[in-house]
Amino acid sequence: MLAWKLLDRLLTEQANPASSEIDQLPVEEALRIINAQDQRVAQAVEQEITAIARAVEAIVARLSAGGRLFYIGAGTSGRLGVLDASEIPPTFGAPPELVQGIIAGGESALRRATEASEDDPTLGVRDLLAHGFTAQDVLVGIAASGRTPYVLGAIAEAKRLGAVTVGICCVPSAELSAAVDIAIAPLVGPEVVAGSTRLKAGTAQKLVLNMLSTETFIRLGYVYGNLMVNVQPRNEKLVDRAKRIVSQAAGVAPERAFELLRESGMQVRTAIVMGKSGVTRVEAERRLVEAGGRVRHALGE
Repeated sequence: MLAWKLLDRLLTEQANPASSEIDQLPVEEALRIINAQDQRVAQAVEQEITAIARAVEAIVARLSAGGRLFYIGAGTSGRLGVLDASEIPPTFGAPPELVQGIIAGGESALRRATEASEDDPTLGVRDLLAHGFTAQDVLVGIAASGRTPYVLGAIAEAKRLGAVTVGICCVPSAELSAAVDIAIAPLVGPEVVAGSTRLKAGTAQKLVLNMLSTETFIRLGYVYGNLMVNVQPRNEKLVDRAKRIVSQAAGVAPERAFELLRESGMQVRTAIVMGKSGVTRVEAERRLVEAGGRVRHALGE
């Protein structure tokens, strides 16, 4: 009974008065209520930008020193972490092991819910260590309620190892927030369907993850201006994208951009430096190495 009462007090479990009669409303009116509630999510995330910035700085520092970024969660939270991690290689051309997502119940839980696995903190520890997590890494625990035992167990182990820990939840004064180095808690309020945290809470978590990973890779030099300059042109669509990126970044015609790509060995950053500075591939590669892969620095801008 005590555990039930504690859960009943969570913000994410409360009934939303704005949708109390949503089952009786015309479809369009019901959808307008959902949309109005969704509009509150970005405002809640905005309140956490300072904390998100601290997390980005910590992640960039660890990744720059050879560490990795891990997300861990259960249910919707876990799926969102795996989704964000899986998008990093195609977006930024980063190795898949650099950002990893761990979900309670393993890969099968991505398609079919396995709710019981989230209640065991030792499983969180086991799964974290099975991925080779070390003190050099960063662990982002994702739990809308801020109390998921699976996530808390993993966070405790990461802290024991001396790693940086970040928590993302949607309730105030959460156990997760108290357990981590950096707490991010966008308070989106009760869900349209009470307790269904795949809605506003899930959207808030997705927005935060977008910000964490995108700004991290911007800081690491994977973006020049707003262009994905480490895209790997492995198919026709990506070759065309790479050509357009080189053309825009280097200020050359598309035909010349494609020539630069071929001369660079299909390396977008190298092609940009070659095109904009008028140097050879060898010299462009040397400048990029000295600049830590950052195109702007390699160009002396």
